[in-house]
Amino acid sequence: METTATTHSISLPSPAARPVSRPWAGRIVSGLPVAFLVFDSVIKLVKIGPVTESMARMGYPDHLARGIGLLEICCLAVYLVPRWAALGATLLTGFLGAAVATHLRLGDPLGSHTLFPIYVATMLWAGLWLRDARVRALVKGGVR
Repeated sequence: METTATTHSISLPSPAARPVSRPWAGRIVSGLPVAFLVFDSVIKLVKIGPVTESMARMGYPDHLARGIGLLEICCLAVYLVPRWAALGATLLTGFLGAAVATHLRLGDPLGSHTLFPIYVATMLWAGLWLRDARVRALVKGGVR
């Protein structure tokens, strides 16, 4: 019995056809959530007073703050490597989903607390979409 392998390919535009401004716009859009996530992970790693207070308010043991900060910075590092950015965005989406679940459980305000991680994840993916043709091709259904 003969088997045939199906190959998947993404057709990318030629370098000359790519707009130069799109990758820069993607870097700028990605910059804000990246800056926020760096700040958020660093304050967890150094464990400042507000982090200790928020961990208690959320019902998490204080000793988990550094581990959460380390996990966050590792996911962010994966996102910042261009070849692995889609994996990093996926990992960060899961990480931020846990934040949404925590805020829902606490009954925090919807727009300012509960949905904020979704705003961050949306900006991460929007920036990635702008700077990575492979992600744009996937969104358009370019994988055949």
